[in-house]
Amino acid sequence: MGIKCIHNHSYICFFLPPLVSIPRLSFRSKALGGDGLPGTKDTSLVVCFGEMLIDFVPTTSGLSLADAPAFKKAPGGAPANVAVGIARLGGSSAFIGKVGEDEFGYMLAEILKENNVNSEGMRFDPGARTALAFVTLRSDGEREFMFYRNPSADMLLQEAELDLDLIRKAKIFHYGSISLITEPCKSAHIAAAKAAKDAGVVLSYDPNLRLPLWPSADSAREGILSIWDSADIIKISEEEISFLTKGQDPYDDDVVRKLYHPNLKLLLVTEGPEGCRYYTKEFSGRVKGLKVDAVDTTGAGDAFVAGILSQLAKDLSLLQCTSSCNFIKHFPPDRILSIFKNEDGLREALKFANACGALTVKERGAIPALPTRESVLSAILHSVG
Repeated sequence: MGIKCIHNHSYICFFLPPLVSIPRLSFRSKALGGDGLPGTKDTSLVVCFGEMLIDFVPTTSGLSLADAPAFKKAPGGAPANVAVGIARLGGSSAFIGKVGEDEFGYMLAEILKENNVNSEGMRFDPGARTALAFVTLRSDGEREFMFYRNPSADMLLQEAELDLDLIRKAKIFHYGSISLITEPCKSAHIAAAKAAKDAGVVLSYDPNLRLPLWPSADSAREGILSIWDSADIIKISEEEISFLTKGQDPYDDDVVRKLYHPNLKLLLVTEGPEGCRYYTKEFSGRVKGLKVDAVDTTGAGDAFVAGILSQLAKDLSLLQCTSSCNFIKHFPPDRILSIFKNEDGLREALKFANACGALTVKERGAIPALPTRESVLSAILHSVG
């Protein structure tokens, strides 16, 4: 066992023997039906691909895992958090991934159903356990993680188990990088993204760096960047910029612009309570965050992603800026008006996303803390500044 720190995040990885499956006929070898209907085209559907797991969050902040008196069980996993977040905001979402055929796996499937997330693409593994993560909360709400994987079921999703029809129905296909670490999930990830791209679906990528889950720092950097140029939307944190650029300044726009590939439509940099930065080919800027007292920052970035994707799924015109900002002065007046109208709309969408992230840190756990659309709009209305 070892501990590594990446700025404000540290981790320990544990490996346990496989779980003996607990049969339950109503769930065996299939997923729960969500609110998606086979054969219909959902014009605002966001399909999220990757891991879903159980977070154990201490009831008391500022203590080590060994000293924590008790833990609260909370469903999590970045792609699943995003799927539930979108549904909580009134959007349409689906989750594709694998959990163990065990009590935790059944619990996670039920949570997707309760939150109106389409889970037609969810699979169960009878020989592997659902992933677990114990989360230590510092007094400021920042986190340390301890993962249990040996391997966990999410790592074992196979290409043949993909629901490609569900992927092709989406407007946006969202994923992270953890599913790239090992086979067979890596091949399933690549095949799913290709199916989405071939169908004209917008690709959204949040690397969600968890360094100790990779064999090495170099393999993590290589793996994360291996699919970088296929994404239409990328969300990264300041820590991830430093990691990917080998220590360069994440606040330097020139450094960030190095990560902007020719086909990218929107690059987002989250800055915690300070808000976020946005970069397109035509403009860039910063949107201030909503200040709150942080209890647990778990899931805040995922809530932000859910917020922005829920808005983009309703209006992809916010991404329809394709010319270089250096040439704006040569555009006809109607084109210039369209560009800046899009920026105003994007800023409003990011203000909404920032509020989603802020409200999530006020409670413990990821999915339990994800806000509703009404609570987000109320928070924005009553915010100062």
